[in-house]
Amino acid sequence: MAADLGELLVPFMPTIRVPKTGDRVFKSECAFSYDSPESEGGLYVCMNTFLGFGREHVERHYRKTGQSVYMHLKRHVKEKKTGATSGAFPKRRNGKVFLDLELNRDFNSEDYDFEDEAKLVIFPDHFEIALPNIEELPALVTIACDAVLNSPSAYKKQEPDSWEEDIQESRHSRSLRQQDNGVRIRPSGWKCQKCEMRENLWLNLTDGAVLCGKWFFDGAGGNGHALDHYKDTNFPLAVKLETITPDGADVYSFEEEEAVLDPNISEHLSHFGIDMLQMQQRTENGHDTDNNNSPPRSRPSEWEVIQESGSKLKSVYGSGYTGVKNLGNSCYLGCVMQVLFSIPEFQRMYVGNLQRIYDYSPLDPSQDFATQMAKLGYGLLSGQFSKPPMKSELIEQVMKEEYKHQQKGLSPKMFKALVSKGHPEFSSSRQQDAQEFLQHVITLVERNSGGSENPSDVFRFLTEERVQCCQTRRVRYNQRVDYLMQLPVPIEAATNREELLAYEAKRREAEENQRAPPEPARARVPFAACLQAFTEPDNVPDFWSSALQAKSAGVKTSRFSSFPEYLILQIKKFTFGVDWIPKKLDVSIDVPDFLDLNRFRATGLQAGEEELPNLSPPIVLPEDTRDNSMSSLDSPEIDEAAVMQLAEMGFPLEACRKAVYYTGNMGPEMAFNWIIAHMEEPDFAEPLSLPPSTIELLPSSASETDPFAAAAAATATPLDNSPPEESVAILTSMGFPRSHTIQALRATNNNLERALDWIFTHPEEEQQSDALSDMADTEPTNQAFSLPNSHSDPTLSPDPEADAAGPRVKDGPGRYELLAFISHMGASTMSGHYVCHIKKEGRWVIYNDHKVSLSERPPKDLGYIYFYRRLSSS
Repeated sequence: MAADLGELLVPFMPTIRVPKTGDRVFKSECAFSYDSPESEGGLYVCMNTFLGFGREHVERHYRKTGQSVYMHLKRHVKEKKTGATSGAFPKRRNGKVFLDLELNRDFNSEDYDFEDEAKLVIFPDHFEIALPNIEELPALVTIACDAVLNSPSAYKKQEPDSWEEDIQESRHSRSLRQQDNGVRIRPSGWKCQKCEMRENLWLNLTDGAVLCGKWFFDGAGGNGHALDHYKDTNFPLAVKLETITPDGADVYSFEEEEAVLDPNISEHLSHFGIDMLQMQQRTENGHDTDNNNSPPRSRPSEWEVIQESGSKLKSVYGSGYTGVKNLGNSCYLGCVMQVLFSIPEFQRMYVGNLQRIYDYSPLDPSQDFATQMAKLGYGLLSGQFSKPPMKSELIEQVMKEEYKHQQKGLSPKMFKALVSKGHPEFSSSRQQDAQEFLQHVITLVERNSGGSENPSDVFRFLTEERVQCCQTRRVRYNQRVDYLMQLPVPIEAATNREELLAYEAKRREAEENQRAPPEPARARVPFAACLQAFTEPDNVPDFWSSALQAKSAGVKTSRFSSFPEYLILQIKKFTFGVDWIPKKLDVSIDVPDFLDLNRFRATGLQAGEEELPNLSPPIVLPEDTRDNSMSSLDSPEIDEAAVMQLAEMGFPLEACRKAVYYTGNMGPEMAFNWIIAHMEEPDFAEPLSLPPSTIELLPSSASETDPFAAAAAATATPLDNSPPEESVAILTSMGFPRSHTIQALRATNNNLERALDWIFTHPEEEQQSDALSDMADTEPTNQAFSLPNSHSDPTLSPDPEADAAGPRVKDGPGRYELLAFISHMGASTMSGHYVCHIKKEGRWVIYNDHKVSLSERPPKDLGYIYFYRRLSSS
């Protein structure tokens, strides 16, 4: 028999691999479904790729790859039989639970027993070989099987207490010398000292410089000014501003080139006025701790109201009523995905095209965004993982007087690992902002839609910004693309102002007398007041008036140029106190079920308004920078280290030099993307040759000799959304049309690296913009992203660039009905818990992790993110 088995496996021996260090063995979850070894059909692990497949999907993998040998894993869950003469535990086939899998928490280990079974299966004949079978199998097969059985599950290390890798203490942390330069960091309103970036900001712990970080592949990040600052100063440590909590902060060492620990972080931050130890404390699971000295509350807490704790909620089952397990502070992910897959466009894109997506998935579907979206969507909508208990089970449990049926829900480990890959926040086990994750998912949807249907189109709309110079009263109209409406909360408009003032007086008195604080008073702010605050003029920081040719006071107002099919409305509840303590406004807002925003439709330039001249502010560079720029015209600076890194991959040296130059010395990643996009060109490997047009770096210098060139450079776009001409020059020198380049820079906040990535991920728009690129250069206009509609002022001249290659916008009436809302409990986005309420089949349903129930009193006034569905015009 041993010889027979050996001969049977001989043809497949070259395809059987032994897992090496770093190989992930997916033996707890199917790549296409949520089947596991505990599922009825078990799980099949490919002995070559170590991917796992359920019974319904293993045949697809066999047909696509030709891989024939799989290990079939099955875990049998049985209720323990006590009191029998044969003993308390049933006999196991293999004598123990030998699969290195976590026990299913849906089953109490005291009441259930587990039997594990493994066997090799050879396709297509489904020939089975029971394991272990050491004596009869070839040595290589035995070693491979043993390694698979004993390897940890791919996501077992990503449990709540160990999602992140070990981080070592920096060698600079104990000897860091901080400058006494008087720098004090304010608790909000930060921006990079060298650009306009207001996200991914890092505080240098030596001199207090606030600068933007590096660009990330998810589209977030900055222009790398924090790294440039280190290269200039050698100040090694920086902390990310948004991550500071009482438990620590994200610290990066530029010299060591990795994330590090700083045991003196509290002292280092206090040097710049940041007292992290007084920030709101949290428990281990991220929820706020209760003050045991607080007096009993006369009203339910936020946690009780939002989770409807005082009600006996009825569980619901079936299609669309499947919960999502919390992987440890991942409730933000579950809420966002529940809402997205309640929208028909997302259902149609991913679940409606399920078979096509699966059939055309890559060899590793665990790394394919469309596949994992389809898998999650089908899991939530199919009802396969949301089945009510059997009648016999109910009767048995009721007779035992211990009925407590638990909904299982999905465990989105593979999905979370994919969408958070490379992201410094979402890849951690910390609590995150649901709104930031929502925008992150929309970005991934856009990037992976390609030329196919893009379901996130339903959220996209155009916002008109009217900027006015306060001194000359002249105006400029710009348009930008938005995906959500951020609604400010004017606390001063609270209807219970007297109650709030009385509470504040009692709180101060209690603090002075060291007594327990009084019960907080919740502000009640009318929704109409929030809308009014949204339309109020805002001051424009660092406003440069083209009419005065100098900085001046400016104000900005916003209106809707178009209305989306689904309106996302975020209540701006989160802020920072003057003491750097992150806090959430305790506010109740009477958010309506029906919303009419038509009165906020943009109207464009009005009669009697005079436009600001379409001129850009002068670019002022230090003398040394200007000298370096001029001296580099004959011999451009090229990062030779990046060139050699690319050349080691096998690309021609001259092609590598061009790639590094044309991507602005922004690193080998960007240069590699350039190489992939241009390697089919006939002059790909020819030496770098610079045309004269690429040497013009400064529009201000051009204006001295050629006024027409200066005017043309100034007419690129309006002031607040005008891409720098040097950035346009760099991208156009790569061969991209000017119109497509300008659109990419506008869409990415003038971030050169992200704009280049945007161009690569929007090739279909380049073809359209190329046809009108000449027109765009010779006939520039003032309106960015302008789309004609019946409400536009006929005096406005639409931008031909935007008409040809602008964002897809589905305009319509601004009347909406509330579809869903996500609520947050806790003191800040860094802690607490999220749940969501969704209106389905005319009734409100609460999704609280894996628990799905009918809502009795949906707390619409305490929501954080609201989703409105456009009402039909009829």
